[in-house]
Amino acid sequence: MSDYDMGDTGHDVDYGHYEAGEQHDGLDQLHQAHGSEADAQSQFGVYENDHHAQESTDFSQGHHVEYDQPAAVHYESDDFTNYSHDASVDDHVFAAEGSESSHQAEFSELDALQQRFDGAFASGTEFHGGEGQLGVASN
Repeated sequence: MSDYDMGDTGHDVDYGHYEAGEQHDGLDQLHQAHGSEADAQSQFGVYENDHHAQESTDFSQGHHVEYDQPAAVHYESDDFTNYSHDASVDDHVFAAEGSESSHQAEFSELDALQQRFDGAFASGTEFHGGEGQLGVASN
């Protein structure tokens, strides 16, 4: 900015001033978000084993004697053996079962805003007077 005053020259001339400038403004805004999640599951069954055994044995021996005497004599003799054996075996097997699962997710978010404001201004000389009053500096 400058002011020029010619003083008192006898002429009615008035010079104003000159001013110029620039203005720069800006707006920056940034928003960022990031997240993730992860989970896992596992499940396993049970192993089962059953064993059953059963056995049964029967053993018998016997002797039978029969005797009759009046008029005719009767005599009888028996020997016997009885044997019985029973057995059973039962096996049961149940195998294991298992399962696993997992999950993973991620996200990212970015918001950006950028704005620029430019302004310029200029103001020139103000002149009051007639053409005949201009000096050499105005040519």
